[in-house]
Amino acid sequence: MKKTVLSAIALAAMTMPAFANECPSIMAQIDEAMQSTTADDATKASVMELYESGKAKHESGDHDGSVADLNAALELLGA
Repeated sequence: MKKTVLSAIALAAMTMPAFANECPSIMAQIDEAMQSTTADDATKASVMELYESGKAKHESGDHDGSVADLNAALELLGA
């Protein structure tokens, strides 16, 4: 039982860096898409709100929340 619990903890610890590395990659995709988008100003403002929210969540360690916000921003850009 002890080995199973320790294995689960180790597996969870190993997957956290993967989520942490995904956030900056999505932010870079948004930066690139914003340079060529033809979206209206309201959409661009919504994208930037989601971007800033995702960035703040990434910095605080909430990588699941960060990825969700950043992917929503990409979706608004059609990327």
